[in-house]
Amino acid sequence: MKALLLLSGGIDSPVAGYLMKKQGIELDAIHFSNEPITDYEPELKSRKLAEKIGIDKFYTIPFGKTLELIANKCEHRYYFVIMRRFMYRIAEKIAIKYGYDFLVTGENLGQVGSQTLHNLKATDDAIKMKVLRPILCNDKIDTIKIAREIETYELSKGPEICAVLGPKHPITKAKLEKVYKEEERIDVDKIVDECVRNCR
Repeated sequence: MKALLLLSGGIDSPVAGYLMKKQGIELDAIHFSNEPITDYEPELKSRKLAEKIGIDKFYTIPFGKTLELIANKCEHRYYFVIMRRFMYRIAEKIAIKYGYDFLVTGENLGQVGSQTLHNLKATDDAIKMKVLRPILCNDKIDTIKIAREIETYELSKGPEICAVLGPKHPITKAKLEKVYKEEERIDVDKIVDECVRNCR
């Protein structure tokens, strides 16, 4: 079985990837780059993390313009939910194109305000592919412990750049009807297709 890991430069997703590989899952990574909002440093950091956990194939999606569009066109409280829905859609298309069976994320229930059951349900709604979350119920201390053991912690620590355009108080109980309404403000299919075409 093959899976595609949504890999950021943070602590959680490399640990999630490591745990999946430990179960014998063939794993590659997809990274959503914030360029041109940020430089290439987060991508380089993520590439180093991928190497650290034994991932060879690394897809990069230029994603900064999409983040700006979400921030400017949609209700700001819904930014993280809509952002993740886009990431899921794009990752699913890449996964289908290259023969992956699952998506893997480092999402952790309640660790940040936007990672709640309501919001995870809203993001899962965007795609049909199964999403595996091996650290969903982990205590942060346990995840950090694993990160130290696999020597990704020092690379991963530091602020998450993906939140740079996010709201101070994100929605915690996203309603699908509202998500659909907000997504009507932007051409979802066109943006997803463009991101997939620009994958490198």
